[in-house]
Formats: sequence, C-alpha cells, structure tokens
Amino acid sequence: MPAAPHNPLSAIADDMLAVDATIRSQLHSDVPLVSQIAEYIISAGGKRIRPALVLLAANAWGYRGEDHVKLAAVVEFIHTATLLHDDVVDESSLRRGRETANALFGNAASVLVGDFVYSRAFQMMVSIQNMRVMQILADATNVIAEGEVLQLMNMHDPDVTEERYLQVIRSKTAKLFEAATELGSLVAGAPERGIAACAEYGRSIGTAFQLIDDVLDYSGKAEDIGKNVGDDLREGKPTLPLIYLMQHGSPQQRELVRNCIASGDEAHFDEVLSAITRSGALDYTREQAERAAARAKDAIAVLPEGPHKSALLALASFAVDRNH
Repeated sequence: MPAAPHNPLSAIADDMLAVDATIRSQLHSDVPLVSQIAEYIISAGGKRIRPALVLLAANAWGYRGEDHVKLAAVVEFIHTATLLHDDVVDESSLRRGRETANALFGNAASVLVGDFVYSRAFQMMVSIQNMRVMQILADATNVIAEGEVLQLMNMHDPDVTEERYLQVIRSKTAKLFEAATELGSLVAGAPERGIAACAEYGRSIGTAFQLIDDVLDYSGKAEDIGKNVGDDLREGKPTLPLIYLMQHGSPQQRELVRNCIASGDEAHFDEVLSAITRSGALDYTREQAERAAARAKDAIAVLPEGPHKSALLALASFAVDRNH
C-alpha cells in the first residue's frame, strides 16, 4: 500500500520498519542460493497486510513489548513460503509485477527455499517461548496446507459448489489472516473475548481479500494486480465468478465455462469475461466480499477506540475498494 497521509498503516510505520529489518536479518543463510531467492521474493514488496494485522491488533490492545514484531515477521515468512510453493503448483510466471521465483530460479530451488522459509518461521516462533503462540501457528500452517490440497482437488472441476470454494478460501487464505490478528491480541494480553473477536476479524477480512482477488482476475489490469489477468481461468480454477455463472448463465454460457475450466482454456477469455460481466457474477462476488468486510468491522466493536482500531476498520474498507 503506498505511503500517504490517509494510509491506515501509518499508525504502525515504525513497527513495520522493525519487521522489515527482522525479516532481512532472519533470511541470512550460509547457502547463497537460499538468501538470494528468499531476498528476491521478499523484496518484491506486496501489501504486507498479514504482518500489519499482527502489529495493529497488538497495538490496539496497548502492547508495549517487542514480540509482536517477531510474530509479524513469522506470519510474513509463512505467507512467503506458501507463495513460493503456490507458484510452482500453478506454473505461474508473474507475481507482484515481476517474474516468479520458479520462473527465474527453477521449480526445485523454489520448493526447497520455501521449505527453508517455513522452517525459519518455526525457529523464530519457538524463541517466543509461548506454547499457545506455537499452537496457533502450527494449526494455521496445517490448515493452509489442507486448503492447498483442497484447491488442487477443485482444479479443472466445473462442478465445484460455492460452499466447496468458500471452504478453500477459509483454509488457504483466511486462516493466516485469522492467525495474524489472533496472535497480535494474544501477545498483548487481550481478554479471551477480545482474542476471539480479533480472530473473527481476521477470518472475515481474509475472505474479503480473496473474493476481491477473484473479481480482479476478471476485471483488473495486469500492471495493477501484478499478475496476468485470466490466470485463474488458465489454471482451471473455478472461482466464485465462474461458479455463479455456472449457476445462473444460459445453457450455452454454462457449456462454455465448463469446457474452459475442464481444459484450462484461456483462448475464450474475452467471451467468458463478457458472460461473467453480463450475468452479474462480478457484482455478486463483490457483494459477498462487502458482507465479509462488514462482519470484520462488526467483530472488533470490542476493541478500545484509537488509531489502531481505526486503521483496522480502514483496512476492511480497503479490502473491497482496492484495484490491486
């Protein structure tokens, strides 16, 4: 997210600098290729929403220690490892506007360095010496892996239902958002009710982010979203806009989408996009994202008023209003 006076992350600017410094120091390895690939993907930037959620939740409850910075770096490492592995599985060539690590360094190196980043995250979380922290992150990592497999099972399957797809989102994407806000509130000593509220916020905003990503894959611009438009169709991913069209489109449209999902055929992308737009599928998906963002805002009513709560509310709005 670009720096600006209205940037909700300005409330944690110093903490984010500390997170970046921690990330860079922890990426060091005596094996040069490990450091090179890890640095390559981290330096690509990104919105850094997940680590920001750790920091915002901790600060919203008045935390004054340093463990939130380390946990924010852990969360970003887990996310980075999933990206390295995802791009290999999806055979992606573009992420955040640059070549993917697998395109540049090869699949084998990307998978193995992803394993390094995962294991470094676990080394760091152990140093916190809090069993509940380790439980949250171990559970989240396991659920994310299940979500990846669920998505793999859904690939090229035109009969995926909305509920099956939302299950993938909850596991693959929303779970790490949930862990981030849960960890931030936990390390700050928030009451159990507050920890649960922050976890619900994370789950909901994570869902909103993914649903808008689905919309942008059919309505965004490559230079804005940092990847190739239409990648989901090429990979045979039945995301919510396609699922909606399968349910509400004409017989001809359903047959077109069925064939494209089954074969990963992007040659008919313009035709599919036209059908999606006319059917109201993008509007429906955006509406579901807006509902998720509203749930996120409602969940944190229990947080003390202040700039960090305001930033969390602003992030929920950003989740659905963005173009990247």
